[in-house]
Amino acid sequence: MARRCDLTGKDVLTGNLVSHSNRKTRTRFLPNIKAFRLISDVLKQEFRFDLCVSTIRTIDAKGGFDNFLLHTANSKLTAAAQKIKKAILKAQATEATA
Repeated sequence: MARRCDLTGKDVLTGNLVSHSNRKTRTRFLPNIKAFRLISDVLKQEFRFDLCVSTIRTIDAKGGFDNFLLHTANSKLTAAAQKIKKAILKAQATEATA
């Protein structure tokens, strides 16, 4: 499993651990990635993602998977998330005209 969030693209960071004596040791800061299944209310479809736990908290705060995608800028989403967002917008447009 790649250490990357499938929706936001949050990735591994590198940096230094600095001791009291100011010695620097290189380290990797890994995101907290977990496997989740999210259901789109508009598309009536289930999606499986490897997501960062902070992304899950954001999805809950925004009011669900569909609202998270619709209210997040495309520049902050991965290509897969942008495809799902486009499908949701298309489904909402056809639902509104029907």
